[in-house]
Amino acid sequence: MANGTRTHALNLVRGGLMGTAEVIPGVSGGTVALITGMYDQLISAVGHFVSGARLLVTDVPRGQGTERARGEFRRVDWPFVVCVVVGMLSMLVIAAQVVAPLVEDHPQRSYALFFGLVLASIYIPYTQSGRTWSGLDYALAGACAVAAFFVFGMPPSEVEDPAPWMIVGVAAIAVCALAMPGLSGSFLLVGFGMYTVTLNALNDRDLGYIGLFALGAVLGLSVFVKLLQWLLEHHHHITLVVMTGLLVGSLRALWPYQPWDDGDSRDLRAPDGDYLATFGLMAVGFALVVVMLVAARRAATKRKPQLVP
Repeated sequence: MANGTRTHALNLVRGGLMGTAEVIPGVSGGTVALITGMYDQLISAVGHFVSGARLLVTDVPRGQGTERARGEFRRVDWPFVVCVVVGMLSMLVIAAQVVAPLVEDHPQRSYALFFGLVLASIYIPYTQSGRTWSGLDYALAGACAVAAFFVFGMPPSEVEDPAPWMIVGVAAIAVCALAMPGLSGSFLLVGFGMYTVTLNALNDRDLGYIGLFALGAVLGLSVFVKLLQWLLEHHHHITLVVMTGLLVGSLRALWPYQPWDDGDSRDLRAPDGDYLATFGLMAVGFALVVVMLVAARRAATKRKPQLVP
């Protein structure tokens, strides 16, 4: 019972970290899922849920698929999913009011911490691909890193009153980053010019906007998660190679020395001050991930069955 309670509490914290990450441009909820060791479990659970929901919509009205839909729903780890979702939604609301202003007031130091977190997390997909990397793997990861580097360098433009179709469409694209390490949903919103208006809608409890955004999120996840689940099952190595490249390229968005006083520029600068705090926080972020990786490895070692001579 105690172990179950600890597991649920841990999943609440993991979900909370994902929710916090989704508020911060440049930090991916999928990356947090990787770092905390629940990525495959989360994608599998959501994939089975999407399959069950699709069967309910397409087959059940015709008198078919009821048992198949139930079978998919039974394969979902519901205690795990509920804890993660509750933690994520709770911290999403809190972070929108607490973390985002902190990032706005201290962008250089905040991004230094995020840079260290993501830099260390590159180790995860790189080592979990299942086999030794070839020259072509490094080339593919490099191409993905270059593409992400340029995408994250595009100048932003803000949309003040987006049309309903735009809210749904952008949400469908941005929510895919929730499941894809290296892609930040908030950063995609910045790129589409809808970060501020979405954050304001969340803080103001604009149910109309939130409802349209939720609709787009459901539509996006229903397609993308199944695709990602299939890729992880059938092309696990290549998928993680691509993820590694995206993580490397996403570091461009998190470099702490940027012209923060110019919202229309994402030019990178050489370090030019506040060295101790900036690189100190970068080291702290890196160390946090290393500690989590070491703890996860020790826990996995303890769970392995011991051979009896």
